[in-house]
Parts: sequence; C-alpha cells; structure tokens
Amino acid sequence: MNKTLFTFSVFLLLATGGCKNQEEHFVTDREAWKVINEDFEHKRAALPHGDLFAIFDETLATSEREALTFLYAYMPAGDVTDYPGDFYLRNVQMAFRARKEMPWGERIPEEIFRHFVLPVRVNNENLDDSRTVFYGELKDRLKGLSLQEAVLEVNHWCHEKVIYTPSDARTSSPLASVKTAYGRCGEESVFTVAALRSAGIPARQVYTPRWAHTDDNHAWVEAWVDGRWRFMGACEPEPVLDLAWFNAPAARGMLMHTNVFGRYNGPEETMEQTDCFTEINVTAHYAPIARATVTVVTPEGQPAAGATVEFKLYNYAEFYTVSRKITDGQGQTSLSAGKGDMLVWATQNGSFGFAKLSFGKDETITITLDKQPGDAIDMAIDVVPPADGAISVEVTEAQKQENARRLSEEDALRNEYVSTFYTAEKARVTANELGLDEEKSIRMLTAARGNGQEIENFLRQTPAQDRPEALALLEVISEKDLRDTPASVLTDHLLHTPGNRSGQYFVPYVLNPRIANEILSPYKSFFADAVPQHLKEEVQKDPQALATWINTHITTNNDLNPQLIPIRPSGVWKGRAADNHSRDICFVALARSLGIPARMEPVTGKVQYVSDGGDWVDADFGVSLPISGQGMAMASYSPIRSIADPKYYSHFTLANVREDGTFRTLNFESETQVDMGWGDTWSRLLKQPLPLDEGYYILTTGTRMAKGHVLARLTSFRVLPGRATEIALQMRENTDDVQVIGSIDAEATFQLAENEQETSILQTTGRGYFIIAILGARQEPTNHALRDISAFAAEFEAWRRPILLLFPHEQDWKNFRPEEFGALPACITYGIDTENRISDMLVSAMQLADTRSLPIFVIADTFGRVVFLSQGYTIGLGEQMLQAIHKL
Repeated sequence: MNKTLFTFSVFLLLATGGCKNQEEHFVTDREAWKVINEDFEHKRAALPHGDLFAIFDETLATSEREALTFLYAYMPAGDVTDYPGDFYLRNVQMAFRARKEMPWGERIPEEIFRHFVLPVRVNNENLDDSRTVFYGELKDRLKGLSLQEAVLEVNHWCHEKVIYTPSDARTSSPLASVKTAYGRCGEESVFTVAALRSAGIPARQVYTPRWAHTDDNHAWVEAWVDGRWRFMGACEPEPVLDLAWFNAPAARGMLMHTNVFGRYNGPEETMEQTDCFTEINVTAHYAPIARATVTVVTPEGQPAAGATVEFKLYNYAEFYTVSRKITDGQGQTSLSAGKGDMLVWATQNGSFGFAKLSFGKDETITITLDKQPGDAIDMAIDVVPPADGAISVEVTEAQKQENARRLSEEDALRNEYVSTFYTAEKARVTANELGLDEEKSIRMLTAARGNGQEIENFLRQTPAQDRPEALALLEVISEKDLRDTPASVLTDHLLHTPGNRSGQYFVPYVLNPRIANEILSPYKSFFADAVPQHLKEEVQKDPQALATWINTHITTNNDLNPQLIPIRPSGVWKGRAADNHSRDICFVALARSLGIPARMEPVTGKVQYVSDGGDWVDADFGVSLPISGQGMAMASYSPIRSIADPKYYSHFTLANVREDGTFRTLNFESETQVDMGWGDTWSRLLKQPLPLDEGYYILTTGTRMAKGHVLARLTSFRVLPGRATEIALQMRENTDDVQVIGSIDAEATFQLAENEQETSILQTTGRGYFIIAILGARQEPTNHALRDISAFAAEFEAWRRPILLLFPHEQDWKNFRPEEFGALPACITYGIDTENRISDMLVSAMQLADTRSLPIFVIADTFGRVVFLSQGYTIGLGEQMLQAIHKL
C-alpha cells in the first residue's frame, strides 16, 4: 500500500470510527494523536524496506489501529524488524481486555494507560508473550482486591516465581526469568512491571544507574495507585508499599530515573526526549534534591550553544555518565539531583572542559572549553555523596509476621519448581547415555536450570559424531544463554556454520553464536539463504568487502535505537537500517556465517576479522577511518596501607579519550582477562607493559572511604606507536578515616550451626555493617581472637550489629566450647562454611595469599564493602575492630 493511500485510509477510519467497530478512540486527545501520527510516519519513512508495517493492511478496530500506531511510532528499530505485527496486535488486545475486565481498568487515565500499561517493552529485555501468560495466572488471584492490594499481591506472585541472583548485563525476558527462577534486579523489575501491566496496572521501572555512596546500582518498580506513584522492591514483597531494603540508600541517591515509552508530558522533570522514549527524573520521590545550572563557554568567554554536557557519578572507579544534555542558545543546561558531588564534562568540536559540581551548594558553575585531547591533566577530586537519610513508613509487627509467613510459603513453592531442574546425577546419566564428557555435560545441564530440557534436546537431536562439537558450542556461550536459548537456535548454528573446523579460531569466533549483548538468534541459516553468491565470494576473498557492503547498503541511524538494544542480525539485513552497535554485531554475524573468524574486541569494542596470516584486522566502515598503531603503557605503584594491589573497577580504570573530547572506559572484566591473558589488578595489568592503541588516555583512581566519600584522582597520558609510556598509579588515602579496602558477596551462603538450615550472609545479618569470621577451632590464634572479643562483649553488644562466626567443618563446630572464652557477645550467630564457600570467597575477594591462616575477621556492610580485615595471629583484635567501628 502506498503512502498516500495509507494516509487516506487512516483519515477515513478516523472520520467514520472504522468499519469494523464503532468504539471510542484509543487516543481521544486529537492534538496528541496528531503528534503520534506524525512520529509514526517518520518511523515508517525511516524503515522502508522489508514490509515491516504490514499489520496496518489488516482490518483493525479503530482503537487497535490507534494503539498499534502509538506503539510503532515509538518502538526502537529492532522491535519493528524482529517481531511480527500480529505479536503487537495480540498485546494490544490483551491490554484492552485487562482494562475491561479488571475493576480498576476504567479508572486509569488515558495518558497513564497509554504510557504505562499498553507498552510491551519495559527496558532492554527480549520481548515475549508474557502479557497473555501472566494475565491468565493473575486474573482470578486479584479478584475482589483494591488496586493497592492488587499491587502488593502481584509482587507476592512475582516472589513465588523469581528471586535475586546476580547475572550478566543482558536482560532476560519476563518468561525467561520465570523459567530460570531468578534474575538480577534489572530482570526482576522488568518481570514485575510486565506482570503488573498484564493485570492492567500502570507500572514503570525505576533505575539508579549508579549509587553515589557505594559501587553498585539498582532497579525497582513504581506502580500507579489511585493517582500516586508508589514504589516497591521487585520480587521482594513487603507488607505495605513504599517500603524496601533500599529505602535508606535511595534517600541518599543522586539520580533516579525512568524511561517512559513515547512522548510523555507528565509532571516529572524531563531529562531527555528521544525518538523512542522520554527519560524522566524521579529523584525527588526519594531524596532531597537541588537544581544546578551549568554554563559552557568558549576560551573567549562566549556561550557554547549546542555543547554536550555529561553529568558523571564516581562509581566502580570510573566517572560514569548518568545524564547527558545539550546546552541551549545561552550555553546553559541544568539538572536536579541529590545533594552530593558529580563531575561535569563538557565537549564541543573536539574541545572539552570539566569541573566538580556540588548539588545543594553550587547553584551555577561555568565550564570553559579550554582543553584538547592530549593536554596534561593531573587533578585530585574529593567526591562527597549525599548525607544519610530515611524514607519513613509505618508497618505493624503483625503485618511483618504475616508477610514473613507468606514469604516462606512462596519460597517453598518456588523451591518445589527448582527441584525439577537437572541435578548432577541426572546430568551424569544423560551424558553417559549420549556418550559425552561427564564433567562438561554436568556443568552445562545444571547451569541451564529451567531450560535444561532444551539443552538436552539439542544434544540428543545432534548426530553422535557431532555431539562433541555441540558440547563445545555450549561451552563458549554464556550461562544466561544456556538458561534461555531454544534448542532450535543452537541447532541452527551447529548445522549451518561453514569454515575450517579444526582451526584455533573456529569454535570461539565462527561456530560461537554469542557476539556481544544480543539475544541469540538463528541467523546462520538465514544468511545462508539471504546473502547473494557473488557477495559471499567477494567477502571470502577479502573480508573488508563485507564492511564496504554494509557501509553502502545499511543506513546507520542511532536515533532509531537510542537505548542501543541490539537488533538481530537478520533484522538489520531485512530493515537495511541499524544503530552503530547493531551494525557491528551484524558484521560479525555475517562474517561467521561465511566461515570467517570475527569478533568485537572485548576491551575497545572494535570490530575485527582474522586475516589470511592469522592476525586480527580492524574492519573499516568509513573511507577515511584511521587505523591506529599500538604502543604500551605501564604504571608504577607505591602501596598505601590498605591497598596492596589495586583492582580494576574497584580502585582504578583506564579510559580512552576520543577525538571529540568524550571518553570511554576500557573494559577489563573477567571474560576479557581470560580471553586476552590478563588479570584485573595493577600487578597483572600495568606492572608490566600493557598493549594499547595509540591515543590519549585518562587514568582514574579512587579510594572509597567507609562513609561513602571518595578520594579520586584523574591523570592523563599519551600512548605513542611502538613506545612504552610510564605513568604512576597513585591511590590517595586519609589515615584519619576508615577506608573501603575490598568487596565481598553478601549473598554468599552457609549453614546455620543450630539447625543446619542453608542461608545467606545478608539473610542472617540484615542491612548495615556486620562482622564475619572464619575460625580455626582449637587453634591458638582463634583462641586469642575470641578472648579479645569477649573482653569487649558489652561494647560489641552496644553496637547492635551481628557477628557471624563460621567454622570450616561441622566437626570443628562440634569441638567448639564457647564457655572456654568467657562471656562472648550475645549478638553472635554460629555457622558452618559448607564447601568452603565463604572462606574461598574471602580469600579471592581480599586477595589473601595464605589460605590456611585462620582466623579471618572482616567488617563489611550490606553492599559487601569491606572496611576491616585481619588474618591469622593478632593481639588486640577486639580493640582494633572497635576502633574501626567507631569511625563508621
């Protein structure tokens, strides 16, 4: 259907109310509809290939057509290319059904329903049919409840299905989270928002991209209840709304925001308006805020209109951008944030400038664009987070007890489901039956959790002679891929991957379907059919021909996908349009589909392929793109008392400053270390020369103090081709304050000594600081430590925080006689470190050289921040720990 005919059809349907159904319009505000329709036409014009809007050729009710027009107008490009129109039609129909059948449906204002119930997408997750599935489970369960009661009940239902467990950055779909029975906070909140929306309840994900007082982030949920937005922890039910474990951290948060689907004109401050979403600032819901204005000027003092201004929070040893704005005609922009410190970085035309901004103290600051990439920088910055705060809410003891009872029941229901997952024994039987390596099969099948049957099906359906290669494929994808990838996708890559199967690059860089952070899809069979033979032959002779073809035939437009949600490679091919990130993924997918080893280099993200000589070569997507030479960087380090060997993302990071003056942190993470042969500490990364592309870099270091503030430093350096640059890694310290010296996993589990129940550190200690120790029963150093603690029992009890004492083995606990040490503090909990989980975690996290030296005593907090460590024989341990406690 041509554009003129389509526009006339829309006009006719609007004028007559439609031939199929005379119900009211979905969008009754005709001015709002005009904007929506204009944005829809803009989207359709930007994606002219692939017949992506065919659903509008169907016979639709007026409300359905308008709702679909709204969705298509603002969905990111990948949602248009990767999902069929009838998928969105089903979701529209289910949203309308919930509005009609749920008692609160008619009370939801039109604009709130449009932005917070109708949209399928919550954040950057893979989309699925969860709305239909969840509505089927929740409809009867919510009968007779008020809207507020329904919100609480949905969260209890979510807790039955999913609990918190850390995972990688790719966000699972809601149904995948249910299948796995756990997820990180971003996945829990996506799941919970999807569940609420399925019941016709307006909901949105709230996200703090970084806390200011500790190295972490968090996501949770707000639900619209009778005119107010109320918050709760996703899959973490409490007796009342506006109560969660993060009440105190949120009260000292600096920036909390949500991305609202479409153009939204609510009462909240708009931070950014993109072609797909409106980013709004909800910090004022949780913390005291202040507004500050930034003025950017040229070296001549003239306003720099159109300059980019990045507001950066210190977190994970980098200054992370939490908001990006553009200056107006007067060179100004502003932001409201919690009353703490940020670094503000302004750029324009290759020049840059920066300054610290203290919200609540500085109403205005001026930044001069007086620096160029290559200029020397050596600057110490004291970063102060907002002060402690609280969000008060009343809850009775009876409510707490009833909630605890329900949580226990929900845990039992979830655990019953989890008990159906593959066990090691079941996996062993399957491995032997299929003639596969036992150890590898056990690891793959148990890691798959609720997706174990799909993994078994993949292995079982593979011919016996190909099963070792099938197992090799499973080994190179992520654990999350094991948990949510269908057998059909894995089979596609096993059967349709060409190339030299014996080469060193074949499994990780040709067979491997995992490229970056995309959902795995069956692209190899697609490209086997779609790529013309002449292009295949050209690319196999010279892989650079593929980059040239993509540069010519694929339009890159980041505005079509502002969240950079990866478009599937097949979607890029069909739509002939992509953001830069999805284009890069498509290149690698196409190359691998043609048997050419390719990757996105893990540190810099550069797209590369293997040449005939076996070297990695950068793909060139631009005619004049410069190819960088390489040099080296190495750093000296003089240890401070609390940090012997600084750790990447804990104490320091490296960032490459681009030609435009912005910078990008280099990604030295665990997978990168394995892949490149490096570690994540100064001694493994920078003590010896580290290969880096030529360019201008910034070394960021930071010492996090116990109360959350940071002693940071920015130091610039230049890497020249063929030369080694020597720099100094300097960790600032304050000997008068307690410093954060490491981090541990507060979710690690152990066994309670009194009843052999499995629990976690966090479940035992609650929120706040705590002491945890590994004891050596009947050993002199442990006896001295316990006597020291006994001598200060009253002081430890007055601290009113828990002390967790663990024994390496059950027999050690049985041999322990607490009465031998006098009156130990009453706040002690005893446990067994089953399978050495806690001790191994402490040894690894704190980089302890001697694993056998006991006791180990640590003071840490909810977020795992360690502020005190003692190992082995220590006199006066009790007094030392109290000195640290008194400084907290």
